[in-house]
Amino acid sequence: MEFIVQWTFLPHDDPDDALAFYRDALGFEVRADVGSGARRRIAVGPPGRTGTAIVLEPPGATHGVTDDERRTIAEMMAKGTYARITLATDDLDAAFTRLRARGAEVVQEPAEQPYGVRDCAVRDPAGNLVRITELGAGAPGIGLLPG
Repeated sequence: MEFIVQWTFLPHDDPDDALAFYRDALGFEVRADVGSGARRRIAVGPPGRTGTAIVLEPPGATHGVTDDERRTIAEMMAKGTYARITLATDDLDAAFTRLRARGAEVVQEPAEQPYGVRDCAVRDPAGNLVRITELGAGAPGIGLLPG
């Protein structure tokens, strides 16, 4: 039995800012853009990798989330502690340079980690932590990207 990651969900507090970050700064393609205002959801993903998407949605959009829980989520997003994702690339320096040039909040510049990977970290406009790992010797995900 084999599994792939099909969708993952990250909150946004401004769909246009989220779209500018994931589409324009990261270069992801838009798979779907539905709803409007407080209910707008946008699915994005790496070009050519149609089986995997990040769904950007309003915080607490899931049914059953209380107003108190939504406030807690908003507070955690403001601190940058609510959600995170790790991406991988074969050119970390170029990715970092592109994100910095487009105004991404830098958390950590590219660096070798003691656990054997080279990575960096930025925050998206909603405060979500986006770590980017460089594919290469010792990095998880070797062979996952085409080329």
